[in-house]
Amino acid sequence: EEAGAAVAAESSTGTWTTVWTDGLTSLDRYKGRCYHIEPVIGEEDQYIAYVAYPLDLFEEGSVTNMFTSIVGNVFGFKALRALRLEDLRIPTSYSKTFQGPPHGIQVERDKLNKYGRPLLGCTIKPKLGLSAKNYGRAVYECLRGGLDFTKDDENVNSQPFMRWRDRFVFCAEAIYKAQAETGEIKGHYLNATAGTCEEMIKRAVFARELGVPIVMHDYLTGGFTANTSWAHYCRDNGLLLHIHPSLHALIDRQKNHGMHFRVLA
Repeated sequence: EEAGAAVAAESSTGTWTTVWTDGLTSLDRYKGRCYHIEPVIGEEDQYIAYVAYPLDLFEEGSVTNMFTSIVGNVFGFKALRALRLEDLRIPTSYSKTFQGPPHGIQVERDKLNKYGRPLLGCTIKPKLGLSAKNYGRAVYECLRGGLDFTKDDENVNSQPFMRWRDRFVFCAEAIYKAQAETGEIKGHYLNATAGTCEEMIKRAVFARELGVPIVMHDYLTGGFTANTSWAHYCRDNGLLLHIHPSLHALIDRQKNHGMHFRVLA
């Protein structure tokens, strides 16, 4: 009970001591509350704590603020041997402040003109080391051979052996050539993840100018704020956005510490 209360306090209005500014606000209105605790079946000294937070604690439309508030500091508590966020229930009134994914699977099917069956694709290998020209050749062979789409891997960005602009051009060329020869619409997930949000938008703009229908983002290493900005751009400009979960195992692999993947998803 003490640990559950401490988690609720630290992630809302609490701190390690009493401060005079507590009297300048209503702590009862803004504090988080641990309202239920139950033991984990089959485990010793493990409990599931249910914590609720007032909606006023969260900035509208900000995944970054939401996660900073809920999990930003509490995982460093010395009083806890381990802590894991298993699930997150978001009220409709708050979820409506987010735009959500720019497009869903139906829009992807519409753009690729593929219905009544699973979409078939693959990741180009080796993911690192190919020149842009040879990379584009591999994309063409895969699409010409019958795949609906191909994709970049998570760390294909803009390295010395293959700069992003060259990769984009050769992949677009491969798509159009395969489409002309097969009579089918093809796609390639262009990884446009970069070191800054401005550079990512620049790459997405170039992909759109080439007519490539799908771009890709490493959303955990790239960051929640960058991902939201990118999702807004893709929604406004008719691009499909594919999300790669690189880094997720660092967060969700341990069963008693970290965060369940369903929360990240």
